[in-house]
Formats: sequence, C-alpha cells, structure tokens
Amino acid sequence: IPKAADRVVFVLAPIISATTCFMAFAVIPLTGTVKLFGEETVMQLTDLPVGVLYVLATASIGVYGIVLAGWSSGSTYPLLGGLRSSAQVISYEVAMGLSLVAVFIYAGSMSTSEIINSQHAHYWNAVVLFPSFVIYVISMVGETNRAPFDLAEAEGELVGGFHTEYSSLKFALFFLAEYVNIVAVSALATTLFFGGYHALPGLGFTEAWLGGWFTIVWFFLKVNFFFFIFMWLRATLPRLRYDQFMKFGWKVLIPVSLIWILIV
Repeated sequence: IPKAADRVVFVLAPIISATTCFMAFAVIPLTGTVKLFGEETVMQLTDLPVGVLYVLATASIGVYGIVLAGWSSGSTYPLLGGLRSSAQVISYEVAMGLSLVAVFIYAGSMSTSEIINSQHAHYWNAVVLFPSFVIYVISMVGETNRAPFDLAEAEGELVGGFHTEYSSLKFALFFLAEYVNIVAVSALATTLFFGGYHALPGLGFTEAWLGGWFTIVWFFLKVNFFFFIFMWLRATLPRLRYDQFMKFGWKVLIPVSLIWILIV
C-alpha cells in the first residue's frame, strides 16, 4: 500500500468492484424449469418484477470501486483514470438504460423471465428492436471499460489508469471484476435481445433434451458470441480519443435512443 494512499478506501475499492459485478447474475435465468434432486426448479436465483432495473442499480454501484481506487491511491495517474472512468460509465449508462426502455415497452415487463417468454412467443428483440440492440452493444463495451473504450486505463497515457498503484490480490480483484462484468453484460444481452436460454429458431426440439437441461448450452453459446465481440473489438480497433468518445455518447447514442423510444 503506497504511503500517500488512504488505507481503508484503498483496500475497500477492489472489494466493491469484485462483489457488485457478481450480483447481476441473481436475476438472469440460465434455463427454464428443470428437475433437480426430484424437485422442479427454475435455474434463477430470484425473479424480481424489476429485475433489469436491479442489474442497472448494481452496475452503477460498481463504478464507486473504480472512482475510489483512483482517488485513494494518492497518485496523479490513478486519479485521472478514476475521473475518466466515472465520466465514461455515467455517460454510457444513460445510453444503456435508454436502449432497454424500448425492450420494457415491447415486452410490457421489467422481469427478465417475462422478457424471455415474450421473445419466445414472437421474434427476438435483436430483430424487432434492432436499433436498441446496436445501442446496447456499444454501451456495454463503454460500460465495461474495454477497447476501444478503455480510456480509464489507457496504458499509453495513464500507465495503468485507476489501478496503477495496485498489486497482488487487490490488483487481481480488479481484473476479476472486469471479466465478470463482461460475462454479466453478455448474459444480460442474451436475456433481453437473443431470447435467453431458448434454442435458435427451427431447433426448438432440442429444448426437451436432457430433461430441459440442454437449454443451458444454448444460453452459454449466446453469451460466448458476445464475449467473442469483446475480443474481436480489442484485436481490431484502436483506442478512441477521449473527447470523441464523450461526444459520441452524448451527441449520438442518447439522442438516437430517445428518438427510437418515441417511435416504439
């Protein structure tokens, strides 16, 4: 721990980041009703009527881990990284929230299980609400601080950004949080736009395999598709300039989201 650091906050910051990212999985259904030890159960921890709102709430708390890490390090580069990250996540969380409003209107619910069922009855939301899907995918990359939006930890400018002064397990917790966040936003995209655990069109007969357990395979295949998008972007696109990045969020994504909501 650096001498200039605020010891309590310095240790608390990675713990906040690492715990909040796991909380999103509480409302994401992995499969439908299956038999487990002779009992019929749904592979979902809790089906809140405002499940998606809960996910957005936990994601916004996770920002505090990054901001506090930057502030408590007592160093210039982490502070700049923390400031960038807070501005970035707030900006893109607005666009992300607005992209989901169209899903709520179309499904008539904020419950993740009901949104999945509404897609099973009709078409996937990625087809019907394509602009919302595109805005969400862009926002989720900005939300998770991944390339080309990794300005909070831009190695060429800020050494390591908000986690410059971190090492050992505290450093590992930040990386754990980053990758679990990627899986969380990918799982949410699968749930809200890709029909969740349901099979691809024309392959509905596979849902009865293994007593319904096979649907988990479909769920993870879809999540892996989004994970691939993250890797693909990192390998192909250069980092954006910070002012371009902020302008894109506020002057393009948010106005387009508002107009699309009115159309829906």
